[in-house]
Amino acid sequence: MIVVENTLISELIAEKKFVCDLSQCKGECCVAGDAGAPLEESEALILEQHYPHYKDYLTEKGIKTIDKHGFFELDADNDYLTPLVREDKYCVYAFFDGEIAKCAIEKAFNEGRIDFRKPISCHLYPIRITSFKDVDALNYHHWDVCQPACEQGDKLNVPVYKFLKEPLIRKYGKEWYAELEEEIKKY
Repeated sequence: MIVVENTLISELIAEKKFVCDLSQCKGECCVAGDAGAPLEESEALILEQHYPHYKDYLTEKGIKTIDKHGFFELDADNDYLTPLVREDKYCVYAFFDGEIAKCAIEKAFNEGRIDFRKPISCHLYPIRITSFKDVDALNYHHWDVCQPACEQGDKLNVPVYKFLKEPLIRKYGKEWYAELEEEIKKY
């Protein structure tokens, strides 16, 4: 385990290689799975506030699902999740660019329409965070749909923590990331 401030980081985040390859995976992370992506409670309000700016990119089914069920769901542990289009099981915030699933929120961000990129759990994937009272545990989440990203990461020799530098800084700050790099060098 690598320790940086109040975080415990799995060694796999330093060891595993990963670079998303949408041409191969087709954005399957927005489509596959039994539940939506984890949301921080504050993100639920942000998604509602920015809705007019990304709504145009959503699928008709996504809009209907949001109209009927809202901007988030609660799981059995009362954790916030992105809703899914029930019959097709894809994230309500997804849209399809040909056969590739992409994030409507991120599209609005990239076009300068909003200042929120996307939920941090999506931005940080394949890192999953488990928060405890005084510490966050960061773990590498292995998912078969990301095999092309693992292959691309191996080919380019890019470890998870370098691929996710921007979202790690977004979550924990530049000083934290610099300390992570130092701890990984020692590791």
